[in-house]
Amino acid sequence: MTEAPETVPQRYPFSDPDRLNLDPWYARLRRDEPLTRIRMPFGEPAWLATRHADVRTVLGDSRFSRAASVDRDEPRNSPRRQEGGILSMDPPEHTRLRRLVAKAFTARRVEELRPRTRQVADELVDGMLAAGPPADLVAHLATPLPIRVICDLLGVPVADQDRFHTWSEAIVSTTSLSPEQAQEYIDNLFAYMGELIARRREQPTDDLLGAMVRARDADDRLAADEVVRLAAGLLAAGHETTVTQIPNFVYALLTHPDEWDRLRARPDLVPSAVEELMRFVPLGASSAFARYALEDVELGGVLVRAGEPVVVSISSANRDGTVFAEPDRLDLTRQANPHLGFGHGVHHCIGAQLARMELQVVLETLITRTPGLRLAVPESELTWKSGLLVRGLLAMPVSW
Repeated sequence: MTEAPETVPQRYPFSDPDRLNLDPWYARLRRDEPLTRIRMPFGEPAWLATRHADVRTVLGDSRFSRAASVDRDEPRNSPRRQEGGILSMDPPEHTRLRRLVAKAFTARRVEELRPRTRQVADELVDGMLAAGPPADLVAHLATPLPIRVICDLLGVPVADQDRFHTWSEAIVSTTSLSPEQAQEYIDNLFAYMGELIARRREQPTDDLLGAMVRARDADDRLAADEVVRLAAGLLAAGHETTVTQIPNFVYALLTHPDEWDRLRARPDLVPSAVEELMRFVPLGASSAFARYALEDVELGGVLVRAGEPVVVSISSANRDGTVFAEPDRLDLTRQANPHLGFGHGVHHCIGAQLARMELQVVLETLITRTPGLRLAVPESELTWKSGLLVRGLLAMPVSW
């Protein structure tokens, strides 16, 4: 272990997102400088962890705290600081809130949702086929499917999807919205969820919102605003990333035609394909949600001092050649795949099983219903999102 020399932090992110390509700078850092000093557009300087082992440590070791970020100038990509909530908590407060919704996302509960999800996917593909090529996969399938599923689970009216899908952009925005507009969207989302929760008190229901209201009324330790924030976060996070990952996955497959052909020939590979695509696709446009060292910690051969923030690159960790053979190759038959695509530790994505199921259903449906799927425009004409925490396509014209 060495005392880190004083260095000028590098500007981070190192470059603007380029489709689903991972900046080659990460490979150099993993090899030569796995823990490096960076400065993000806003907030204090930080350490960046790039190796799989170090990323797992930061995400899973209680010596690194999210709650400590609340009173600090957290390194971030947006001028606006995200308000608290479950993502800014440590156990036991984090555990108290997470326990409220954990039962809704068990493997058993998610499997109960699979037949309905398949039905929704078929209905949406029916509409896409009826519209005829070229059709936008984002509008016809990728956006409405996760929204319908999370609405069914929470008990949110699907008729309101345009409103809350628009407001949810504030959760993943870095610069796509002005700070004032982002705050307005957040306020609208919270107000909307507050109205739905108030309605559940008057007319109890068996959905997740109803269960959260009952838990709140039976447990005075749970503040009313905590229920609203948690419900709003579940609604936004429960569809936003999957909406983005569906076209990302399809794009990755169509630009690796051998793997697409392999999947069509072997539908049994769908579960491992989802895991491999979670590893291979760098969803994050940058890193976020710094952890603060609560004591001196040796990490990557460097001493991280108590009080210093560390951000992690999950995308880089998922390309670590000491963990994954041929890490830059998309291989749907990969067996050992301890990817960190859903995070790790206490903040591991609570909806991971739900997202897995939705992504599996989408791939199964597409290889069955549209085996000749292909891009309807040259790849260079595709338009990518910008100013968000995630990278993805604005639209994806396809033919079949």
